[in-house]
Amino acid sequence: MATRGANRKKPQPVQLPLFPDSAVLCRIRPELNEWRYYRMEVWPDLFGRALLMRQWGRIGTDGRQRTDPHPDSGAALNALARIARSKHRRGYRPRP
Repeated sequence: MATRGANRKKPQPVQLPLFPDSAVLCRIRPELNEWRYYRMEVWPDLFGRALLMRQWGRIGTDGRQRTDPHPDSGAALNALARIARSKHRRGYRPRP
C-alpha cells in the first residue's frame, strides 16, 4: 500500500534575479496628451562586455534607440538602476 503523496515531486525553488536586467516604464498623462514609454535591457556582447540598450518614445511608435557599452554587466546594471531612478523622479512608473 502506497503512502499518500509519496509519488509527488517536490517543487523546485525558483531563484529570482536580485538585480533586474530589464525595465519597462511609462508615463501617461491624458490631460497633457502625453503617452510615453522608456525601455531598457542589458545584453552581453561578443567581446565580454555588456551593452545597455535604451529605447524611448511615444507609445505606439518605434521611438528612438541608443546602445551604451559598459565594461561588464555589473556596470551596465548600475547604469540601468541609476537611469530608472531618474525616470521615476520624472513621473515614469512600471508598465501596468
